[in-house]
Amino acid sequence: QVQVVESGGGLVQPGGSLKLSCTASGFTFRNYAMSWHRQGPGKERELVAAITGDGGSTNYADSVKGRFTISRDNNKNTVYLQMNSLKPEDTAVYYCKARHTLSTMTYWGQGTQVTVSS
Repeated sequence: QVQVVESGGGLVQPGGSLKLSCTASGFTFRNYAMSWHRQGPGKERELVAAITGDGGSTNYADSVKGRFTISRDNNKNTVYLQMNSLKPEDTAVYYCKARHTLSTMTYWGQGTQVTVSS
């Protein structure tokens, strides 16, 4: 049974930090590129950051470059998103996605809420 579960969301003040985790099971984790997406109130879902299966390459949305860092631990079947210098506009539900590197097989998590507010 495939599971993709995000955790680590919450309420944080502007300028603060949070670290999201996404733990997967039921598939061969290293064969999947992983990415974080977010959907803010009244907005479309957007890509935040992505990482290849071996962790050797990453890419980021312009809005988070220099503030967010994506990483993965293939021994723990987990991908992380370290978020620093958070802004109110980072408020969103953050979703984790797994995409097979050689096919269109895709799995999504259920999302975790991040709220940046004073």
